[in-house]
Amino acid sequence: MGVKIRLARHGAKKRPFYRIVVADSEAPRDGKFLEKVGTYNPALDPAAVELEAERIQYWIDKGAIPTATVRNLLRKEGFYTKTA
Repeated sequence: MGVKIRLARHGAKKRPFYRIVVADSEAPRDGKFLEKVGTYNPALDPAAVELEAERIQYWIDKGAIPTATVRNLLRKEGFYTKTA
């Protein structure tokens, strides 16, 4: 049982909006989570991403693993270059 940093889908049908959350890996996609650490809105041009870098780094240090999609978003926002 691990902790993951992943997307939780919200918004209307065909108008997605995502929260970047820290959740238990066994919790449902849109279910219970430990903390909200950002948002991702792909409907805007360009897509809007807001991150709480300090909290994301805290959870990664504690052993949370970002999913592939979240890892790509973090990389695009320069998260890994700031902390490395």
